[in-house]
Amino acid sequence: MAGVKETLPDPYPVRRAGRVAGVVEPPGSKSISHRALNLALVGRRPATIENLLEADDIAAFLDALEGMGWRLKRVSSGVRIEPPPDGPPDGPVRLDCHSAGTLLRFLVASCAVTPGDWILDGSPRLCERPVGPLLGALRGLGASIDELGRPGCAPVRVRGGALAGGRVEIDAGESSQYVSALLMAGLRAEGPIQLLAPFLVSSPYVDTTLQVMADFGTSVGSGSAGGAREFRVEPHRPEAPGGHYRVAGDDSAAAYPAAAAALCGGRARLRGLAPTSTQGDRAFLGILEGMGAQVRMTPQAIEVEGGGQLRALDCDLSGMPDQVPTLAALAAFADGQTTIRNVAHLRIKESDRLAAIGTELRRAGASIEELPDGLRIEGKPDLSAAPGSRRVAVDTYDDHRIAMSMALVGLRRGGLSIRRPEVVAKSYPGFWADLEGIAR
Repeated sequence: MAGVKETLPDPYPVRRAGRVAGVVEPPGSKSISHRALNLALVGRRPATIENLLEADDIAAFLDALEGMGWRLKRVSSGVRIEPPPDGPPDGPVRLDCHSAGTLLRFLVASCAVTPGDWILDGSPRLCERPVGPLLGALRGLGASIDELGRPGCAPVRVRGGALAGGRVEIDAGESSQYVSALLMAGLRAEGPIQLLAPFLVSSPYVDTTLQVMADFGTSVGSGSAGGAREFRVEPHRPEAPGGHYRVAGDDSAAAYPAAAAALCGGRARLRGLAPTSTQGDRAFLGILEGMGAQVRMTPQAIEVEGGGQLRALDCDLSGMPDQVPTLAALAAFADGQTTIRNVAHLRIKESDRLAAIGTELRRAGASIEELPDGLRIEGKPDLSAAPGSRRVAVDTYDDHRIAMSMALVGLRRGGLSIRRPEVVAKSYPGFWADLEGIAR
């Protein structure tokens, strides 16, 4: 189901912008696209998913559904998916999750409640990323799972069927996706599941899961005690209302043109975003305001305007870790010292994002210190490429967020090229066109 990709020069030269002006309509949310597809899988009901993100991670999910026997058809508004007409396939089926960590974690749980014999595998980097706590919790609920490689990592074999109800505790200090995966799979358990998460990073993503579950006609009891989150899931077969579900615009993708306006001055208008959002990265607009940008909500769009000197901040970004590289890029030009804290789990993303963004910002001339759980950046408001200097080619570590964040640096500094620019297709295939469209 993947589309044709644009051929880009490698390395890709980022054009310096004197200011930003224009309109950007971010693609459908990656987080919500994953959850909508996963709930259709768990519910085993046909659905038309509109405004589905067309990116590598979601293409991998669609390919996995086809591997599980689902029928897929592109329609004008998105993708129509229908469950297998003939029951589970014979013999073990290998599902390639590529480099999509969300897909792997969701599928491990969803396959546990889907009849069949499933082998989940992926890229070398994905097979280094942990899923051990999730495997342990699923086994505690009766799932049959074998680890076929490195302990606690893919590849894994899941013999699907049903989960028992009961109480389970999970350490979600590495990823909130463990909790989201269990909540959705728990809808097809044999009895109610009580889930306790004493440690939970990136909790806004769980709130997004709860919202999409509610959109699919289910509800989850949720509370907190002593800093731990508690959930109660009642068995219920989820279904998109009327068989249709529209994915909201992606606040994570919107952060990049918004940051470009704050960094370079001018105004970016962001269309297609929900007026209110459970997506954790909507809070990044507040970060931009704290740094000195102006943010305005209109009935048609969200407008972000910059032009003054950026101010340094001290931030706990545990709730929106995907924007750590974005903030680091802005902080390189801010007045003062910015500290980003409580994001140690970024070391197990598509790359070690703390090390990756630190290394590349230093190559661009920024002053940055890597901390055990974050970054400290000494801003240089006059940071720019020296006249006549050679262009710096930035490594991307096969990580879309490093590529997009360092592109912002090039937009302001000049003199940067991005190696393997196509990695942005993981979440934001139109990124380069949108960036060029607003650079002035």
